[in-house]
Amino acid sequence: MKKMLLSALITTTLAMTTGQAFAEQVNLRMSWWGGNSRHQATLKALDEFHKLHPDINVKAEYTGWDGHLSRLTTQIAGRTEPDVMQTNWNWLPIFSKDGTGFYDLTQQKDVLDLSQFSAKELQSTTVNGKLNGIPTSVTARVFYFNDQTWKKAGIAYPKTWDELMAAGKTFEAKLGKQYYPVVMEHQDILALLNSYMVQKYNIAAVDEKTKKFAYTKAQWVEFFEMYKKLIDSHVMPDTKYYASFGKSNMYEMRPWIQGEWGGTYMWNSTINKYSDNLQPPAKLELGSYPMLEGATDAGLFFKPAQMFSIGKSSKHPKESAMLINFLLNSKEGVEALGLERGVPLSHAAVEILTADGSIKDNDPAVAGLKLAQSLPTKLSVSPYFDDPQIVAQFGTTLQYIDYGQKTVAEAAADFERQSDRILRRAMR
Repeated sequence: MKKMLLSALITTTLAMTTGQAFAEQVNLRMSWWGGNSRHQATLKALDEFHKLHPDINVKAEYTGWDGHLSRLTTQIAGRTEPDVMQTNWNWLPIFSKDGTGFYDLTQQKDVLDLSQFSAKELQSTTVNGKLNGIPTSVTARVFYFNDQTWKKAGIAYPKTWDELMAAGKTFEAKLGKQYYPVVMEHQDILALLNSYMVQKYNIAAVDEKTKKFAYTKAQWVEFFEMYKKLIDSHVMPDTKYYASFGKSNMYEMRPWIQGEWGGTYMWNSTINKYSDNLQPPAKLELGSYPMLEGATDAGLFFKPAQMFSIGKSSKHPKESAMLINFLLNSKEGVEALGLERGVPLSHAAVEILTADGSIKDNDPAVAGLKLAQSLPTKLSVSPYFDDPQIVAQFGTTLQYIDYGQKTVAEAAADFERQSDRILRRAMR
């Protein structure tokens, strides 16, 4: 009888212990976008996290850039968003206009070491006093050039807007029509034209107080005339020629790999994947930033590269905060991610990556960040200027011009009308 009672007690205890262990298992989902190198680095970091926290399982949900926002929009609308998300700064007005679209990370300050970030950096991702995300790094678009292609062209990297314009005809004459000094996607062109206009007029494109664009009709025409001038001067391929190479990533296209496109205007935080795809021995080198004479602002689009946010629907905010803290502040997480999301803002991460030699002054991402930080940037760019619908409308407008469907003046007027409508709706 005693043996039977003892056996039953042991069985019950084991069942309770097993059940308790099972109940303590936490399952998280984490989503991000990027290229293969970012995917592999993040997966490695998640493996390291699981080793330290075997009771927390993280399901990875990663994609390329295309379609990521629409997928996340559907998830957030259905309250099925991942627990931890890589998010974009310009998504804050879309998902969290009043600050409640994401979980307020200050509620987890006991497990998330916010002291590793400056107050200014955290303020940029705070809405109505609620911390909607931790910025992983800051980034800006600067010029990078293929050293081998420019050597073949026989000219130095441009230091002014006029030299950039002149380089196009030199490339065409010396190397052939398929060679261009730079290549850009439409969102990068939008940022470059904005930079030129800020330098010339010293005004930000969006006036958030009046909830309107600040440009006059004549300035919008000048905005798109500058684009046409870049195309006509053979500085970069137009959208029609670019589209002929398909919808793959630009750094995977043959003209980029082979050096026919001699450079780009790109985020410093992502430039290494562009450089890594060049045909050896070619590499990307940082160029100067063109400034108009008398300009007091470079017109840089300086912003958080990405953020890590927690979904407001998450049932495990503490464990989610533990994961973010691991990725951004711990030795294992920081070393696994490296510079895949740019030069880190976390003070601890900078110390770790500097000590192991990952952060080097001659690294294109590091050099680009230092150049951007050295330029005058008094005017801030509104996140509404980077609204996905406005960016998409700009891309459509360039196609109107390049396919001969509208004149520059007609395209400028159409963009002004359409973008004002988008802006009014977004800022309601």
